[in-house]
Amino acid sequence: MQSNLLKMIGLGNLDIAYIFIGIIAVLIILIIILIVQGIKFGKLKKKYEKFMEGKDGKSLEAQFGEVFEKIDYLTGAEKEDRSQIDILLEKAKTCYQKTGLIKYDAFHEMGGKLSFSLCMLDEEDTGFIINSVHSNNGCYVYTKEIIKGASYIDLGDEEKEALEQAVSNSKSKEKSEAVIKAASEKVELDKENKKVEKENEEDA
Repeated sequence: MQSNLLKMIGLGNLDIAYIFIGIIAVLIILIIILIVQGIKFGKLKKKYEKFMEGKDGKSLEAQFGEVFEKIDYLTGAEKEDRSQIDILLEKAKTCYQKTGLIKYDAFHEMGGKLSFSLCMLDEEDTGFIINSVHSNNGCYVYTKEIIKGASYIDLGDEEKEALEQAVSNSKSKEKSEAVIKAASEKVELDKENKKVEKENEEDA
């Protein structure tokens, strides 16, 4: 039996059984989709009920308010902590953070290497050198100021070595060598200036 409607739309030769099969297949697919969506909705409903359990609208609003207050507090605390960290990092630049220690025997005595040169520098290679000279007659301690890796007073071999060790603790070898070279050149220049001044005084 052929349908007049199918004839009107040009499908008169199509078996109506195929149409029923197609409709059944679509219905089955829709039923499956409805079941899946129903399961998802059920899970979502359980979560919602658990979340809303024992809470009315006012209590929920108050809870959200508390959460936002905590977020604001944590945000402010984070900014304050960051500010304090920046202050500490800035102060750390002036702290003595590089050290160099050279022990030696000043007078080649039998007492061992009891003399030492201790160099302590900050981030900008500014600090001091403590030199302790030990002998059988006593112990003598003096200091020399270091500014930007250079000393305005002549440095002994052990003091130069302590300075180089301190600079090398946190910088590359090339940079430390440049600092030591600059310090040595400064010392040599000071020596030449002193020599010229002495010669001028003798001529006068």
